[in-house]
Amino acid sequence: MEYIDAERFDCRAIESLILDEADRMLDMGFGPAVDKLSDECRWRKQSMLFSATLEGRGVKGFKADLLNDPIEFSAEPPRRERKKITQWYHRCDDLDHKHALLTNILNKHAERAIVFVKTRDRLADLRDALTSLNVKCAWIQGEMAQVKRNNAIKRFSDGDVNVLLATDVAARGIDVPDISHVINYDLPRTADIYLHRIGRTARAGKKGTAISLVEAHDQPMMDRIGRYMKEEVKERYVEGLKPQHKKPEFKKKKKKKPDSKKTAKGKAKKAVKRTAKAPATKVASAKEAK
Repeated sequence: MEYIDAERFDCRAIESLILDEADRMLDMGFGPAVDKLSDECRWRKQSMLFSATLEGRGVKGFKADLLNDPIEFSAEPPRRERKKITQWYHRCDDLDHKHALLTNILNKHAERAIVFVKTRDRLADLRDALTSLNVKCAWIQGEMAQVKRNNAIKRFSDGDVNVLLATDVAARGIDVPDISHVINYDLPRTADIYLHRIGRTARAGKKGTAISLVEAHDQPMMDRIGRYMKEEVKERYVEGLKPQHKKPEFKKKKKKKPDSKKTAKGKAKKAVKRTAKAPATKVASAKEAK
């Protein structure tokens, strides 16, 4: 959009419009930008949407409005590919405990790691905390100038820093080779975003690790992620940093059963209405017969 607004090129020359991470782009509030982009490229001959999870209301609306007779292709990865990402989580008692676990992972295990946080404020706090511990890192976040974003990714890709902090908005389309770890400092708001995050590692046939740092209120989301992935994400412990609190248990909300008395009253009212209407129909029929 920066290039279009600056009139850097003629959109009439574009033959194909390809949206990568299409569902996330549309669901995360970029719908108006995508619509404008599509309108600017209206002379194109082909449109294509790609994503690891091509689903959601945004994609359905986009397909209905802008695609003609779309064809959908799905590729299920073989089981051996899924197993190349080792996943587990650590429970955290509080923010200090979470910082201690993250520092341990970054210093002792992670060769090159992306750390995901949920907001820009959380990213700033974490960046300051890591800097105070002499952990060098780069960062990308939403509404960041493209030049700064490119510079941060280049520093990370070239090995100047081995830790990249990122929010979900900024992390779309990151393709850096040899990422050893994806760390969920904050869990995502939905399970499909989790799948997008961990897909940054174990690329081009290599193996990778995905670790989540889970506070008590995050436990239900961790359970949802397991159901979405159709595989259990197991808990692990770090010696000397085991959680002091028990694992929280959340009862599933039961669906409210309809009140039998209210249901009976509703049925009785409908029956009365039908009975009241019946004679009027008969009378009308009698008049018509006369």
